[in-house]
Amino acid sequence: MQLLIRGGTVVTHEESFRADVLCVDGRIAALGTDLGVPGGTEVVDAGGLLVMPGGIDPHTHMELPFMGTVASEDFYSGTAAGLAGGTTSIIDFVIPNPQQSLLEAFGAWRGWAEKSAADYGFHVAITWWSEQVREEMGVLVREHGINSFKHFMAYKNAIMAADDTLVASFERCLELGAMPTVHAENGELVDHLQRKLLAQGLTGPEAHPLSRPAQVEGEAASRAISIAGTLGVPLYLVHVSTADAVEQIRLARRQGQPVYGEVLPGHLLLDDSVYRHPDWQVAAGHVMSPPFRPAQHQQALWQGLQSGDLQTTATDHCCFCAEQKAAGRDDFSKIPNGTAGIEERMAVLWDEGVNSGRLSMHEFVAITSSNTAKLFNLFPRKGAVRVGADADLVLWDPEGTRLISARTHHQNVDFNIFEGKTVRGIPRHTISQGRLVWCDGDLRAERGAGRYLPRPAWPAVYQQLSQRAAHNRAEPVLR
Repeated sequence: MQLLIRGGTVVTHEESFRADVLCVDGRIAALGTDLGVPGGTEVVDAGGLLVMPGGIDPHTHMELPFMGTVASEDFYSGTAAGLAGGTTSIIDFVIPNPQQSLLEAFGAWRGWAEKSAADYGFHVAITWWSEQVREEMGVLVREHGINSFKHFMAYKNAIMAADDTLVASFERCLELGAMPTVHAENGELVDHLQRKLLAQGLTGPEAHPLSRPAQVEGEAASRAISIAGTLGVPLYLVHVSTADAVEQIRLARRQGQPVYGEVLPGHLLLDDSVYRHPDWQVAAGHVMSPPFRPAQHQQALWQGLQSGDLQTTATDHCCFCAEQKAAGRDDFSKIPNGTAGIEERMAVLWDEGVNSGRLSMHEFVAITSSNTAKLFNLFPRKGAVRVGADADLVLWDPEGTRLISARTHHQNVDFNIFEGKTVRGIPRHTISQGRLVWCDGDLRAERGAGRYLPRPAWPAVYQQLSQRAAHNRAEPVLR
């Protein structure tokens, strides 16, 4: 199977140059000008287009069982929609129930994901702690290529990890060479504020952001960073949404602590006024956690991307249709949390980031693909345009336009948080494993074509970090 991409401008996180790209058997086989066309090769004219690494979404929840229902997007429909938007790989989440075996849950998610149309990997959540969990983390790292573990600091009485679990799990991550990640919201405060607001008669979506104010995220981010810093383990914060959390990340990084942050396009563009929409269904459609924030937080998020204090962009793609959202019509705390975005992420970020001058096209590649590949040990197989890398590419039309709407998107959900927005800068073609899977409006996704992506651990790097942390913790000698 051979594909030649002719006449495009290759854009990576570091450079741009004119080159043809030859893909053979799912890998990039050659880069150069005026490459010959071997017999039987399919040729794509990329004149006027940018050839970039396919997007990697490090935060999705396909067919997630959550809040009494199951996300409407499954692994096939979700990854297919991603291909339509230029995203060629995802990292989803295995979320065991409390007291459930991590290996049992991992097996279930692997089974669900076999229908994926694009390559996929997993983070595994730590929702409880015991010696069994400790041992199974080791099995997941050594035998299944898991190198990141998720910790929910929110969702009390469900999947929330208390501080003792964070400490034990972070320490185990350090031993294994895995990256701990956190959903940073103070679950105790959220639970208290939810009950308080309901007692005051505030039952609608407008109460959702009131129950999760910015301080709730800032405190949890600070606490997680402090625990990680004390133990000497790197830390990745998902869906950073507040200036408070960005500041905690910035301070830690200035002190040399390896802390990384992820941001969602929705938090860069939308504000908390969406929860006061007169149509309950529209307001509920925006309910996710953390919620969309007052507009002043957006500048801090953009500056975090520009400064490098935030390194990745994701979607937290977790879809619930109107009928599912209606479960919380009389109690906002029961509205299933989640929104879509895997199809829109790259176009929205290009339109609002590159077209506005906030980001260069190289920074765009970094935050949509290469940085995720580097942080989770997929680079240069993913996130790169170089010989030997997977032929996962997007041919980008910087002048193409698209009107975003739930009526025309490919996501299996009846709501779109970017409804009515016109973006300039869209994928004309998406290539996965050397195959054309999106051709200017023609989606050619194949059920089950996606491959599982094992991700090796980082033992040597972590040993150095552990030694440095131990040195920093040493007591001074009194003379």
